[in-house]
Amino acid sequence: MKVDLTGATVVITGASSGIGREFAKALAAKGCRLIMVARREDRMRELAGELGVPCEVLPADLTREEECNRVIETIAGQKASVLINCAGFGLLGATVEHTLEEELNMIDLNVRAVHILTRRFLDLRKDEGTGAILNVASCAGLLPAGPYLNTYYATKAYVASFTQGLALELKDMKTGIYVGALCPGPVYTEFTQVARGKEWSSGLTPEKVVEYAIRKMEKGKTLIVPGAGIRAGLFGTRLLSRNMAAKIVGRGQKGRIEE
Repeated sequence: MKVDLTGATVVITGASSGIGREFAKALAAKGCRLIMVARREDRMRELAGELGVPCEVLPADLTREEECNRVIETIAGQKASVLINCAGFGLLGATVEHTLEEELNMIDLNVRAVHILTRRFLDLRKDEGTGAILNVASCAGLLPAGPYLNTYYATKAYVASFTQGLALELKDMKTGIYVGALCPGPVYTEFTQVARGKEWSSGLTPEKVVEYAIRKMEKGKTLIVPGAGIRAGLFGTRLLSRNMAAKIVGRGQKGRIEE
């Protein structure tokens, strides 16, 4: 199902940095009206001042269910037709070395917030018969497991699986609503700083990821994987046992932990 983004009203979570920020810039260039959601209000206001299109800045901590609901209630009357869920984070290191609170915050943001916003946005759009949702997962979500970035991999597996299944349901029901999952590999954003790890040795810029994502979204692609190298690597893992693939991933992630 093709998506026309030109001039749409778009809700972007995680809009203060990284992929979310680049989506805001790219969609502003398409004349979209933006509703930007993140914790860092100052960054969003600075960005809004640069974009030259109508922007609403909506500070929210999406690890809290009531904040997710507040976002939906705020946008309910604004005819937003596109939702892009970019907010999320990871933590490098052995699972037992993180606090349970950190792990649960990650699950709340990466999984619960995505599910709540997606589900409630669908409720707003289902009677219209149009709309689009793009959930930012990760190529991590397409792999068996990710030791030393374990909870992050598990949360992104949820997002990728949930989104792909939902897309098939909505298509089968002929709702007219597009749903897609963006599954990039390493991207040069604040991710590694937040995750307390070394910078990627190779990766894509957020600009390249967003450019590719928008192009594939407009063509109606459900599973979007930027980067030929990442696509080839994912294909190669199919030749390995799940255990072997997980071990290889684990060695790579362990080497990125800051000492």
